[in-house]
Amino acid sequence: MPKKRSGGGLSPAQQAAKFLGVSVLAGAVMAGIALPAVGALGLAAKGSVESFDELPANLKTPPLSQRTTILDADGGQIATVYSRDRTVVDLKDISPYLQKAIVAIEDSRFYEHGAIDLKGVLRALNKNARSGEVSEGASTLTQQYVKNVFVEEAGDDPTKVAQATQQTIGRKIAELKYAIQVEEELGKKKILENYLNITFFGQQAYGVEAAAQRYFSKPAKDLNLQESALLAGLVQSPSRYDPVNDEAEAKKRRNTVLARMAQVGAVSREQADAAAKSPLGLKVSKPKNGCITAVDDASFFCDYVREVFLSDPVFGKTKADRAKIWNQGGLTIRTTLDPQAQASVQQSLKDHVYQSDSVAAASTLVEPGTGKIVAMGQSKPYGYGKNETEINFSVDHAMGGSNFGFPTGSTFKPFVAAAALEEGRPATQSYSAPFEMPYPSTVRGCDKPWVNDNGYKLENENESEVGPYALKDAMAKSVNTYFVQMIEDIGMCPVVTMTDKLGVVQGNGKKIPEVPSSMTLGSTGLSPLTMASAYAAFASRGMYCTPVAIESITQKIGNEQKSLEVPKSTCSRAMSEKTADTVNSLLQGVIDSGTGQEAGLSDRDNAGKTGTTDERKNAWFVGYTPNMSGAVWVGSASQEVEMKNITIGGQYHPLVFGGAVPGPIWKDAMTGALAGKESPPFNIIHIPDAQDRDRGDGDGDGDGDSDGDGDNGDGNRDDDGNNGDGGLIGGLINGGNANGGGNATGGTGGTEPDPTFSIPEGFIRGPGDGPGGRD
Repeated sequence: MPKKRSGGGLSPAQQAAKFLGVSVLAGAVMAGIALPAVGALGLAAKGSVESFDELPANLKTPPLSQRTTILDADGGQIATVYSRDRTVVDLKDISPYLQKAIVAIEDSRFYEHGAIDLKGVLRALNKNARSGEVSEGASTLTQQYVKNVFVEEAGDDPTKVAQATQQTIGRKIAELKYAIQVEEELGKKKILENYLNITFFGQQAYGVEAAAQRYFSKPAKDLNLQESALLAGLVQSPSRYDPVNDEAEAKKRRNTVLARMAQVGAVSREQADAAAKSPLGLKVSKPKNGCITAVDDASFFCDYVREVFLSDPVFGKTKADRAKIWNQGGLTIRTTLDPQAQASVQQSLKDHVYQSDSVAAASTLVEPGTGKIVAMGQSKPYGYGKNETEINFSVDHAMGGSNFGFPTGSTFKPFVAAAALEEGRPATQSYSAPFEMPYPSTVRGCDKPWVNDNGYKLENENESEVGPYALKDAMAKSVNTYFVQMIEDIGMCPVVTMTDKLGVVQGNGKKIPEVPSSMTLGSTGLSPLTMASAYAAFASRGMYCTPVAIESITQKIGNEQKSLEVPKSTCSRAMSEKTADTVNSLLQGVIDSGTGQEAGLSDRDNAGKTGTTDERKNAWFVGYTPNMSGAVWVGSASQEVEMKNITIGGQYHPLVFGGAVPGPIWKDAMTGALAGKESPPFNIIHIPDAQDRDRGDGDGDGDGDSDGDGDNGDGNRDDDGNNGDGGLIGGLINGGNANGGGNATGGTGGTEPDPTFSIPEGFIRGPGDGPGGRD
């Protein structure tokens, strides 16, 4: 910054600047008079002229926005995202030909004059006055750089951009004053470097590095003479001279630059002539911006990373602060995504559920003990066309997911079992568990009891499921009445405490409602990420870790790099080791001999649980090994498709249940994800078997939910699995009559009652093809 002399007053530099400013202002007015009445330069009286002295002393130079690169856990590139595609490079990394070409065509006396080229001003003034139009400009490279700084500061705000580029005397005076400052502070080489990094070259490319990659697929340091001349020629009008859309015009402009380089002695005439005869030599790379371009179908994970950045206060106090950093870019984000696991998940989804199917599937894998998300995918790809969606079915609404998540059916039952074990109930706990029963007249809650005012009933999946049952068999067969009796015994508050410790919330972010169907049979919508993370606590012997997607972030500002703080997983004990080990032993039975036999892994310890909801609109499998946990959901995002007599992935299914479609997806995904990785064992708790009884297993789902949602049997089961208990989630839907419907039987599934109401519009956020769908 220019300094005042010790005795006060202006320094020589300031005096010169003031004199020059006044002189230029006078020259600008003269230019306006010399032009036609309207002033072709727009330097009319209506443009407010600021006093030279009143302008701030320093040019505000914002960090240049650059591209952000998102990497997987191994350092492989997932995607690049940017508001402006730019990579800042040093002058030594820019071809000398390009440096010479820019100077020759834009400001051939750049190294001879100061901030303003007075000879150029007079020459342009004379020529424009004689021609009656703006046929020649007089801006130096330094002035052009300052104008580009104004544009960069304006960002994407059209009003600010217009102000930054308007042709008024006031803006010209500001531009000239700051050009003086920049010349004094930076020097010629740094000005040229900054100019080449900030300038727009068309085709979404800002700066020479991005331009070199866009047009020639090479770094700027490797550009030859003719390539450099072409890029230098674009600066004046990137659209007019765009070589992708008009090769002839671009070649003409390139040769003009070459001729000018020869004229000023930057290259020899022979070099220029030879280059002018060469073809353009384009090797165009299409712009690849945004998560939609992510490799390995990791678009939804990429988008989740963006949502984490924009929502987590660690990156800024307000969303506007965080968005500013994100748009500024220059970030290198290393994530937790395991490329092996991601590829396995996507391949399994593609094998089992087609993009064109009437239902979708989503799967997320997390690492127990760390919370790291290692894979996230779905069957309908990221996009805006037919059979595509921008909704991430794996996550909550706040992070780009569905409005409410998806009812989980019997995959909720392990939380009830864990709560009961923590309350001191034995692993051999037995209840009468009849095929059909009314809901209890009252069930204790945390604040007040739930009362069965409407006489709701529920039943098991098939008529052969008649107790008494002990916990081991009840979990393996997913006996609905058993778990409702369990919650009658312990009350709902222990389950609330357990789900709170496991981070289990609805897809809309709210707590699970305290009604028996939600607290036992999974009638409430949750996300696959929530379920995978909660089950990971069983795998890690009771330690729940909040999910994380980001390992580290470095930010490049100019040529400097700094590390940013990132969100860390918070791990806390959700249950005792003994409780977790017991649940692991119970859920091994689901895979060994229960409803999840089709999902079992043969080469390592594993456990899991199936789930299916009312009218088979959702089917789940959530399972884990000691070192990986995963959830798979299959269903319709709009909750309109009943998965009966349906073809999914080219295979016909009379009835879909958790073990039959989600289970095999989980098995194949986990098999590939864990290939070559260690195979640690569970700490197994011996749970005595009950006396043998000839009860049968039903259709193999056993979720009993005919389900999932608890098959209230109250005839009041809505499209998203929320039952009418207590008037349905705060009275959203009134309770219905208690007819004890849902007479699903054995392998055929029997008949199911029709819902007594329809879903309100917008209740479920779908992919755009159903009620509440987003276009």
